[in-house]
Amino acid sequence: MVLQLICFCCSWGLTLLACWIVYRALIDGMNHLKRLHQIPCNRCAFFTNNYVLKCTVRPEQAGTEAAIGCRDFEPESDLTFSANNYSSPPLDQLNL
Repeated sequence: MVLQLICFCCSWGLTLLACWIVYRALIDGMNHLKRLHQIPCNRCAFFTNNYVLKCTVRPEQAGTEAAIGCRDFEPESDLTFSANNYSSPPLDQLNL
């Protein structure tokens, strides 16, 4: 009877411990993702989106957590040409 009680408590203790470990891993993962979403490189005018040279000013920091709070961050303006955000006007708006 005592052995069954000990096994019961140990099995529930291990189950609760496993649930706690999974919960903490999820919380830590979410905090890490929030931190990674603070990296401003893809919104910077100096970001080239090229895997060889990601940033023309600070290539060693581009895309890493060290780029959070970058002193050289310049928001990408509408005048900056990028193949990702370029679209031609509709044909009915062209003055032909």
